[in-house]
Amino acid sequence: MVAANRELADFLRRARAQCDPSRAGLPPDTRVRRVPGLRREEVARLAGVSADYYARLEQGRHITPSSAVVEALAEALELDAAGRAHLDDLIGTTAVHRRRRPPTVQRLRPGLHQLLDSMEGTPALVLGRRADVLGINRLAKALFTDFDALPPARRNYTRWLLLAPEARTLFVDWERQARAAVESLRLDGGRTPDDRPTQDLITELKENSTEFGRWWQQHRVHQRTYGSKRLLHPLVGEITVQYETFALPGDTEAAVFVYSTEAGSPSRHALDLLTSWTLTPRSES
Repeated sequence: MVAANRELADFLRRARAQCDPSRAGLPPDTRVRRVPGLRREEVARLAGVSADYYARLEQGRHITPSSAVVEALAEALELDAAGRAHLDDLIGTTAVHRRRRPPTVQRLRPGLHQLLDSMEGTPALVLGRRADVLGINRLAKALFTDFDALPPARRNYTRWLLLAPEARTLFVDWERQARAAVESLRLDGGRTPDDRPTQDLITELKENSTEFGRWWQQHRVHQRTYGSKRLLHPLVGEITVQYETFALPGDTEAAVFVYSTEAGSPSRHALDLLTSWTLTPRSES
């Protein structure tokens, strides 16, 4: 069985286990459930396929379901948008004629670097494949860390979040942020299963982070679109920032992350202080 099929089988099993039978709309069943979630035959019934067909899918057999079947499975398993995209990616990897993208190095256009630099009062950065940091402005460096000062191979947001000791003390909600980053990497890995740098990053994190291995096994996926982060910053204290993501025209594998604070809040005051600190010339010692 090829690796892609094992990934599909694992995802289906774990998604099925996370379903709540009471919400599925199934007829009453007095049988004792020995494992959490739905049974295989129940997923098959909800998706309108035979129990044997679904069993072969969950065993990782070489099957390429139609788009209608994929949609029905997503509905049966109560998948969100990220889960549906991941299911489609994993099923797509079994297709004989799947196109493989040649490896490329992601770089930002000069204009995007200029745009980041012009946002002096707003933290902003650009993440590419596997959450590589492709660009970051001065205020985002002060808020998080100076990724530009790291060796190129270590300029990865997920790697920093999981392995850097200062990240654990910076984020008040570190576990929530780190878990979301792992789930986002899971989503990326499904899109590009043949990408060597992604696989190398996964291997490194498995070897160096016990939390990563545990969360990776759960096979949950997450798409970063918007959210909040709670920080305990060493210079300005507690600060909560909200972020929004913006896709880059012409590069579907990169996104701009822009961070903001609520007007008039203590967090806005803390961010203003941090902005002043980054703009104040510091004398050389």
